[in-house]
Amino acid sequence: MAKQTTTHEDHLYMQVADGLEKMISEDVLKIGDKLPSVRVLSDEYGISMGTAFQAYYHLEGKGLIESRPKSGYYVRFNQRRYRDLPAVVTPEPISHEVSVKEMIASIYSDIANSNPKVINFALAVPDISLLPAAKINKSVTQVLRHYKDHCLSYEHTQGNPELRKQIAKLAFNWGGKIQPDEIVVTSGCLEAMTLCLRAVTQPGDTVAVESPNYFGVFQAIESMGLKVVELTSSPVTGLDLDNLQQALKKFNIKACVVIPNFNNPLGGCMPDENKEKLVRILSRQNIPLIEDDIYGELYFGKKRPRTCKYYDTRGLVMHCSSLSKSLAPGYRIGWVIPGKFIEQVKQFKRIHNISSPTLTQAAIAHYLQHGRYEYHLKTMRRNLHTQFLRYQQAIIAYFPEDTKVSRPAGGFVFWVELNKKINTFKLRVEAMKHHISIVPGKIFSGNNNYNNCMRISFGKPWDDNADYGLQLLGKMIKKMIG
Repeated sequence: MAKQTTTHEDHLYMQVADGLEKMISEDVLKIGDKLPSVRVLSDEYGISMGTAFQAYYHLEGKGLIESRPKSGYYVRFNQRRYRDLPAVVTPEPISHEVSVKEMIASIYSDIANSNPKVINFALAVPDISLLPAAKINKSVTQVLRHYKDHCLSYEHTQGNPELRKQIAKLAFNWGGKIQPDEIVVTSGCLEAMTLCLRAVTQPGDTVAVESPNYFGVFQAIESMGLKVVELTSSPVTGLDLDNLQQALKKFNIKACVVIPNFNNPLGGCMPDENKEKLVRILSRQNIPLIEDDIYGELYFGKKRPRTCKYYDTRGLVMHCSSLSKSLAPGYRIGWVIPGKFIEQVKQFKRIHNISSPTLTQAAIAHYLQHGRYEYHLKTMRRNLHTQFLRYQQAIIAYFPEDTKVSRPAGGFVFWVELNKKINTFKLRVEAMKHHISIVPGKIFSGNNNYNNCMRISFGKPWDDNADYGLQLLGKMIKKMIG
């Protein structure tokens, strides 16, 4: 009974907090306005004092309100204070070779830097404190004790049967009706995308990709001897479909790669109707669509966005995802639902690495069965939304006024466009002298774009170090502008 009461109280405080947040965003409650006292809030909503305090603590954690000693709570931030969005760049319409490996290699050591002195805004993974380590450890112990051959034998090439069953259940979140035998488990999402590219292209073929785009995609394309056509992408709505249709008329495109939900690095999310249109456009020309949905579960709103796979009727959408961004980055659990190309993907999987690790597959399958993954996701989404707001507020406070920042509605990366005088690769070099790691924008394109842009990850909870790091970055940027 006590547990039910706690759940009810949690629900109530979130209802109250959401209502106040809406009033702040709509400017009903303006910056500087004093909020009702805890006692008045309790009376107005018919809730306990404790629940009223929880609602205010939640909004304070997001940086939307502040507590002033002996005075009460006041509004400190609303959406009207956001900076302008980054410009939408239309890449040069050419099919070109990719060459980004030298620059990526030079910064990989910084991205993965585990030095506790480094303030890492580069690493696009959730902080360990956001992950259910104890429950996952418990699952590892369980499978080591009870799994066949102590997890020492090779797993099935297509993946652990129970894990595929659990992944099929996860597909219900986006409306998918997927059978376990339609899924191939991979070592992360990038391997899934690489297998898809190998399955549908030959060296010398041209692939259409969003720009900017995750640099791992460019590395994969380069390693296979493929060419790319970079397509315009918006920090709000993602891939520009008109630009895609123009490219299809001009180039012999063999595959299209998109991150439709909370694109890395822009953070844009394609409206569901655009996803349906995208699938229809490519289906007419029989072009496979490789969909990276790795951030799809990390939405800040009330509803998970659809996937492109949801609208697929011909098996041309190759849906890729993983648990690296939401549960266990180091376990490397990814998967692909390759549609009509499943036999080709399975063949390349066998050639590439025979099978993915047995222990991690078994452990994650057990966790998904027993670990309350949906509850974990709900908590994580709430934390990430709070972190997003705090990082945005710091950039508004510390960076030059002409800075432009994207406003993703999910995931944990956003795109920052700086003054044209700033070269973010040089800024990265200078920042590392102060133990601050960032990712320059240039590596998110195979062409010479985005020199004055950078990606910031807000996967780490807001703290004094994050505040200090962004404040120092702001000072460096202002100094470089002169």
